Amino acid sequence: MSRPVFRTALCDLLDIEYPILLAGMGSRGKATPPALVAAVSEAGGMGVVGGSGLVPEELREAIRETRTLTDKPIGVDLILPAKVAGGAGATRSDVRSKLKSDFPEHVAFVESLMEEHGLTPVPLDNEFVVANTTGEGGETPGSNTKNMIQQQVDVIMEEDVQMFAAGLGDPSWVVPMAREKNMAVMGLVGSPRNATRQMDAGVDIVVAQGYEAGGHTGKIANFPLIPQVVDAVAPKPVVAAGGIADGRGIAAALSLGAVGAWVGTAFLVAEECNIDPVHKRQILEGESRDFEISRTYTGKTARMFKNEVVEAWTEAELDPLPMPYQKILMDDFNASARAAGRLDVHSNPAGQAAGLLHKSRPAGEICRIL
Repeated sequence: MSRPVFRTALCDLLDIEYPILLAGMGSRGKATPPALVAAVSEAGGMGVVGGSGLVPEELREAIRETRTLTDKPIGVDLILPAKVAGGAGATRSDVRSKLKSDFPEHVAFVESLMEEHGLTPVPLDNEFVVANTTGEGGETPGSNTKNMIQQQVDVIMEEDVQMFAAGLGDPSWVVPMAREKNMAVMGLVGSPRNATRQMDAGVDIVVAQGYEAGGHTGKIANFPLIPQVVDAVAPKPVVAAGGIADGRGIAAALSLGAVGAWVGTAFLVAEECNIDPVHKRQILEGESRDFEISRTYTGKTARMFKNEVVEAWTEAELDPLPMPYQKILMDDFNASARAAGRLDVHSNPAGQAAGLLHKSRPAGEICRIL
């Protein structure tokens, strides 16, 4: 017996059976491991590798391992920040030096958090720093010295990838390379104004991500956001993101003019997802109100599980620093928490759709529920 057919224009554009895309979530490859990416593609959607936390060779390895599990279309998501704090430095060590010299109170506060939670400092051992692709905080595209993001993009262009997603920032410099590879380009937005910027950048698909979403997100909820973005970019296809965890969410998105769904939190509790069991449990047992927007772990607004560390920053007299300072500061905290087995105080980005999730399932079954 053949499977039911549910097609939209997105399926034709990406050569997939169902208009369901795995959100390309970061977490150093744990949130979107090859097994999960492949399982979503094999189920008829599109699996997307979250590449933002992977150095180039790790990203290449993740793509190639995924390709051993599926020959169906896949994508890769990267963060291309439109703005980072100037003068941060080119490496993680440079940023740490600037933190000590320019922001000693913030360093002391994080040290006090480590002491309070019984953590021994274990600094993250790679030099990866989110660098701007327009020259601030990194070399400009086309220069002799390529920053980390440009090297990641090179890997994507060299491998068997069908879609590139810009989870944050301006992908205009990536579009010409993608065109040569017959690769679709997608840009995530949280407002109609950002949607028109993605149109100017030349993307093929716009993702309208509502306030409900996990991770980096904006200020507008899906019901007002999706139709505004649809109107702003017509006739470009729009994919909905944020708060979608079952077929009702997809039906609502389609009724607002979207042609598919970019789904993250629902797949974080998939059996194939490699996030820590503590974090899966926080999502499965948590209510929607337990996932709040904070700048605690990256310096940019992101929705995550409200743990003791998020609460401490909320109550502190210090404001979180801009990216990349806050991110580097808290990356080292996260590394120390992971080394101590204290995942309860490690960041756990997830969305308000958590309130709809109550059990772990195989990714293929999740796709069928959607």
